[in-house]
Amino acid sequence: MNDYMLRQICFELEDAVGRENLSLRLSDKISHSVDNFWLPRMYADRGLVPPLPDIVVYPGSTEEVSKVLVIANYYKVPVYPWGGGAGSQGGALPLKGGILLDTKRMNRVLDFDEESMMVTAQTGIIYSQLEYYANERGYSLMHYPSSINCSTLGGFLAHNGIGVLSTKYGKIDDQCINVNLVIPNGKVLHSAPVPKHSSGPDLKHMFLGSEGTLGVMTEATMKLYRKPECRRFRAFLFPDVASGFKAGRDMLQVIRPSVIRLYDEEETKTQIKKVLGFAKPGAFMNVAIEGMTDMVDVEEKHMLEICRSYGAEDLGSDYGEKWWDSRLTFYFPDKALDFPLMFGTMDTIVRYRDIDKVYWAMKKATEAFEGVRFIAHFSHWYEWGCTMYDRFIMEDPPQDPDEAFRLHNRIWNAGVRAAISCGGVVNDHHGVGTKLGRLMKEQYGDSMIVFESLKKALDPNGIMNPYKMGV
Repeated sequence: MNDYMLRQICFELEDAVGRENLSLRLSDKISHSVDNFWLPRMYADRGLVPPLPDIVVYPGSTEEVSKVLVIANYYKVPVYPWGGGAGSQGGALPLKGGILLDTKRMNRVLDFDEESMMVTAQTGIIYSQLEYYANERGYSLMHYPSSINCSTLGGFLAHNGIGVLSTKYGKIDDQCINVNLVIPNGKVLHSAPVPKHSSGPDLKHMFLGSEGTLGVMTEATMKLYRKPECRRFRAFLFPDVASGFKAGRDMLQVIRPSVIRLYDEEETKTQIKKVLGFAKPGAFMNVAIEGMTDMVDVEEKHMLEICRSYGAEDLGSDYGEKWWDSRLTFYFPDKALDFPLMFGTMDTIVRYRDIDKVYWAMKKATEAFEGVRFIAHFSHWYEWGCTMYDRFIMEDPPQDPDEAFRLHNRIWNAGVRAAISCGGVVNDHHGVGTKLGRLMKEQYGDSMIVFESLKKALDPNGIMNPYKMGV
């Protein structure tokens, strides 16, 4: 962007959001150019400069977002919606320069409908703050992802995220009632006021998971839940991960746990040992059941019977409660994967009949690279299948940035292609971003025309979050 163009656009943006809500500072540009994706972090680690925006803006309302997009669309300048910056897929990185739209000034709760069990908030609110707001009134949103303290409501909606209680309460798209959003021409769209109807397709599902490629979600209404009378944990040790798959599947046919976490043998002896101090060979599983106490008693009885039938050792409640108390600790410094390692989370989701096949195919594909090991746990369960949260780890990656860049992407190609070939998908809940966009066509083939046509119709100038999701 030339200097005259920059000055002109800045003047118009200042008029839209206020001069104090626009920044050209290098520090602000850099802080909005690195998320939790390994490659831009590698750039910073190796002393390189990641892609930078030209301007950072901080709108405070739907109306101000609309004004920003009208300006950007007129000048055909890229816009990158940014929430908490905790994404792992490069989904908000400013790859083409332009305007970085930070949503965190949009942090107000707008309506608390206790009678209908709903809360409406601006999408820039940090999710834990919205949860605290509900807690103070005796409710919960029941969405507890690992990044709850640093990610926004809009960030979770944009990549269709998921939390640890998903087996009972679903993904965030199950918890979202409706959304307001601004498309590139500045028009404000509203999905239906209720989530179930036959008044045409549900508009919000066109935008949940679209990662800012179609517009900016500015407000959302979410379900509220009463806090459970009882939340009870039980940990088990299975002889192997395959018997754990079967136990989890059978549980979903008769009861509805809020948590099922099954760790393969490798992650049991590494991460579970590191965080919980548990050190026995096998596949560790933690289960939580919650609700009215008498109902929990009945569900626990069936859970114990099912786990025993697959040879599980009952470890009691202590390890399960410790897991719950430590659920965020897995991602804290000295527990989480971090530099100087090369690593990545290739989460996929698959039907039960294919889960064993996907697990071994991805393990073989990633461990074919010298120095790479593969660990996995199974974290979000449905009647038909479950999520595999798998990670590759390389202890001694190349220091040369070009070599590291290529190797990182080759490992990802191998692992995700193995998942797709065996019935899995590109990603389950972290999103696609720039990390996996090249593989979307391999999953969808000619069906990509739906995404591409929607993008062209709503964003003909291609300004919204370019080079993400394969569109």
